[in-house]
Amino acid sequence: MFLRWSLAIFLALSTLGCGDGNGGVNTDRLPNVVLIFIDDMGYADIGPFGAEGYETPHIDRLAAEGRMFTDFYVSAPVCSASRAGLLTGAYNVRVGINGALRHSADFGLNQDETTLAEIFKQKDYATGIFGKWHLGHHPVHLPMNHGFDEFFGLPYSNDMWNLDPIDGHEHPTLPLLEGGRVIDTDVTPEDQEGLTTRFTEYAVDFIDRNKDRPFFLYVPHAMVHIPLFVSDKFRGKSERGIFGDVVMEVDWSVGQIMGALREHGLDDNTMVIFTTDNGPWLAYGSHAGSAKPLREGKITTFDGGVRTPTIMRWPGHIPQGTTSDEPAMTIDLLPTLANLIGAELPEKQIDGMDIWPLISAEPGATSPQEAYFFYRSRGLQAMRMGNWKLHFPHGYITLGDQTTRTDGLPITYERAEIGLSLFDLAADPGESVNVAEQHPEVVSQMEQIADRMRADLGDALTDQEGPGRRPAGELEPGDLRFNWVPGKPIDPIAH
Repeated sequence: MFLRWSLAIFLALSTLGCGDGNGGVNTDRLPNVVLIFIDDMGYADIGPFGAEGYETPHIDRLAAEGRMFTDFYVSAPVCSASRAGLLTGAYNVRVGINGALRHSADFGLNQDETTLAEIFKQKDYATGIFGKWHLGHHPVHLPMNHGFDEFFGLPYSNDMWNLDPIDGHEHPTLPLLEGGRVIDTDVTPEDQEGLTTRFTEYAVDFIDRNKDRPFFLYVPHAMVHIPLFVSDKFRGKSERGIFGDVVMEVDWSVGQIMGALREHGLDDNTMVIFTTDNGPWLAYGSHAGSAKPLREGKITTFDGGVRTPTIMRWPGHIPQGTTSDEPAMTIDLLPTLANLIGAELPEKQIDGMDIWPLISAEPGATSPQEAYFFYRSRGLQAMRMGNWKLHFPHGYITLGDQTTRTDGLPITYERAEIGLSLFDLAADPGESVNVAEQHPEVVSQMEQIADRMRADLGDALTDQEGPGRRPAGELEPGDLRFNWVPGKPIDPIAH
């Protein structure tokens, strides 16, 4: 009887994935991880965070069965920089990715950096990315050289093409890649209407094929970045116009992925993370989302640009229907997941820290970070410490009181300046009341912490260089390059 009970207890603990003494889980039950990363989705663009004019039932269910993070951040409010922080666990300026990479860029994420996919490869995970990459489009910089077994998607943003460019740049045609191969040299608007569905189908197929081994599935959707495209099955379905239609299709995608997990009995052994790369691109009016009640949006380091709607779910490990308002950031995911599966951290310095106690809602858990920092083009513009948000003097762009457009074309931004400003986010999430004069001791403390960060990573705002910055990956002699001519299809032979 004693032996039978001992065996039963042992098997039960193994099924739960109990700790291995190093913060990981037993290797016979390593958890799958699904990371869904939405482009340009605002804080209030999904049901659990206050969306209006459309429904997101699958994301709502994800929140009801998981944990919402109301104060979750990215380190920078633009595409490539944000993705660099997510995948390396380091501030984007540390790894040399300072903004959004254009198709004329001759650099990308350095191969010497360790990505989240390479962390999972240590434990023989299957790794796949289906969606938008945007960390370098030359062959040496593509996902296959950063730990991913499979890739299907766009090398950069879906607006980098030659349909009446409105940003003053000449654009090539938009390519579609599978692995390291160009399979379509001219993705048309009609093709883009089917991209959300195709990314989803690839993701579901990846789950089907890897159901018997641990896998890391990364789904960085091209939507809801402008220009917006939606398939026939969701066109005209929302009260919010095409933007609502597009979000409804993204929600459908979440439902398809979750359905595939349930079909294969993987639901209880899969951690699902849903978050976004930055705030909404407000200049596009009704074709953009909402960051309410936060201030501003994409391209700014106000919370509307860097605070993202985030949900995590793992039955039996993450308590369902709960909420955390502790600050956390995408840079924390790599060390958290590495520790969870018992993998080694990167040899090079990173900035993220293990936030599993926050994710699993351990009693009394708080953010392990002293502060979080927000960069724009190598400039340290703002930081958060506890509930305090401090902005350093910098210029930014704003829409002011302009009327919202509905035609999908951009409103002209206005230039604005902010001086040294302190905000209490607990009382003032909209960053509207500067309380620096009332709390000089807080300002002084945060400035001292910022000075230490400047000594490490530098600060373009104060013309400081930082020894902790590492270079992006440059093309070497002999490397193949993505050759293109504005307005003409990319030559696949050049790859």
